[in-house]
Amino acid sequence: MNRRKLLTMGSALIASKLDSRTASGDAKEALSIEQFQPRSMLHAPETKVARAAYPVIDIHTHITHAGGLEGPGTIHFAASAEECLAVMNRKNIRTMVNLTGGYGANLQQVIEKLPAAHPDRFVVFTEPAWSKAADPDYPRVQADLIEDAHRRGAKGLKVLKTLGLYLRENVTAGKLVSIDDRRFDPMWEAAGSLNMPVAIHSSDPEAFFLPIDRFNERWEELHAHPDWSFYGKDFPSNRELQEARRNIMRRHPRTHFVCLHVADSEDLGYVAECLDSHPNMHVEIAARIGELGRQPRASYQFIEKYQDRVMFGTDAVPGGEETPQQVFNDQLYEIYYRFLETKDEYFDYAPAPVPPQGRWRIYGIGLTDQMLRKVYSENAARLLGLSA
Repeated sequence: MNRRKLLTMGSALIASKLDSRTASGDAKEALSIEQFQPRSMLHAPETKVARAAYPVIDIHTHITHAGGLEGPGTIHFAASAEECLAVMNRKNIRTMVNLTGGYGANLQQVIEKLPAAHPDRFVVFTEPAWSKAADPDYPRVQADLIEDAHRRGAKGLKVLKTLGLYLRENVTAGKLVSIDDRRFDPMWEAAGSLNMPVAIHSSDPEAFFLPIDRFNERWEELHAHPDWSFYGKDFPSNRELQEARRNIMRRHPRTHFVCLHVADSEDLGYVAECLDSHPNMHVEIAARIGELGRQPRASYQFIEKYQDRVMFGTDAVPGGEETPQQVFNDQLYEIYYRFLETKDEYFDYAPAPVPPQGRWRIYGIGLTDQMLRKVYSENAARLLGLSA
């Protein structure tokens, strides 16, 4: 008997015991937080938004992945183009932007299977060659790789949180390399000169930089993914990472930066300050409606003010069941559309029995038609050079 079947049987046995205990009304029985799945008694309107009101460009998805610090590796497709298109057609998704397309031969393979085979439905970004970062000629090599990616058809550059939190002086050993390290200046400049926006993920939720204790609101998430914690050791703080990213936006004003995950969705005042200071900065909302939706009035006002620089994204990963707030399926998009298009109250931010990021629910912000058109596609189309 395999491990999955054993876990399933064990969970069923626990559930049956819990049902019998709760049926007896014994409030003294112990219940672990992992077993607690409360059902809301709130009677609130539920609006199902099966399709977006306007065509969507999802600027943040991961259809492919490969390599990492060790080198390019072999490109892996989490789903075929046809599998993606089935969901896209049902949900009114005009274009999916696959950010993790790799570089060189890997990138070529992704371009051939996605945008070349299905024009206007897919866009692919390239990635830095992290494994070469310790080489003496890295600045020139990386700039050349950006130009090569552009010739192949890549529309932008994706920078994972590898830079700032994982890449070290000897790639996997030594001191962490800062986001604003000068060796990357030619890369940022090359992207800007070729009108390739940089989609950059720096930092993470603030709780990831705090002790995993009873005060941490993401205790469950961090226990499920302990490697997501950046507390202690030699990791920079959340604000240090944010400020390092601001440094590169200052130094490279011709380059457009899309700060992923709203840059810092838990501090919209700080993000507003950054947007006011850096005209070349944009944001998208992927995997952060859990934060935006629990501050609906502030989120509405933020998007209203910066409606020309906010884009739609989900961080969707086909087959990514371990992170339900990112799994690529119909339900995920319906939740995003409900958040953006309705003023529904107190609903789940992910298709999961237990909120995966924190035990709270969200509220819709009901954007105007003008704001929806911009966020759903117009802003991304303009930045990527796509037809309106």
